[in-house]
Amino acid sequence: MADALKGASGAFLINPPPVSGDPYARTEELGAALADAARRARLPKAVVLSSIGAQHTSGTGVIATLNRFEALLDGVAPATAFLRSGYFVETWGEVAETVMSESVLPTFLEPSQRIPMVSTIDVGRTAATILCEEWTGKRVVELGGPEDWSTGDVASAFAEVLGRPVVPVPVPPERRAALLAEEGVPGEVASALLGMYEGIANGLFMHQEDSEHRRGTISLTAAIKRVVATVEPAGR
Repeated sequence: MADALKGASGAFLINPPPVSGDPYARTEELGAALADAARRARLPKAVVLSSIGAQHTSGTGVIATLNRFEALLDGVAPATAFLRSGYFVETWGEVAETVMSESVLPTFLEPSQRIPMVSTIDVGRTAATILCEEWTGKRVVELGGPEDWSTGDVASAFAEVLGRPVVPVPVPPERRAALLAEEGVPGEVASALLGMYEGIANGLFMHQEDSEHRRGTISLTAAIKRVVATVEPAGR
């Protein structure tokens, strides 16, 4: 890994979303390996993808792995920025086929609760922008979309794109683990994901006051339109 970073003027470092195994153990392994590689390569600048809410050590499920990821990568480069993203709008692609076939939006979120959400296009653009900036030391940059959105707003965006009403339907907490199991999500990953939604419900998916705050430019409707376009061939 150090060879891949050697000679680079900067790097965008990520901890990919877990798909199997223990997300916390995997974070320890990957974070330590990336930190060692960056230091051995004498990487001058790093932008590390994290999440809003990563200031909390616990109570946020899978987001807590990014709290640890930040700790492991703190100081790996003379200029290190942690880009704490909002909830990816593209995550709604996981239920887009259901929306398109049944006109309902299944959700683990309370429909009226507004939280920071952002298109991954804005995440990539912001990471690239930060890599082109000059600074020394540690920065925490929090990123949301043009405004905070709720599940109700997401349903309205789907309705606008599809040209018909879409209703958000909350999945009761007692049904969520079984639903994830039916979808083939391994138990350890499911537990971490459910912890994230519990943390969001408890108000822990929130900005940290002393960090930098930025907003993207991709509207919710534009982001959902891209989501629909990616699943439409299979869904219709």
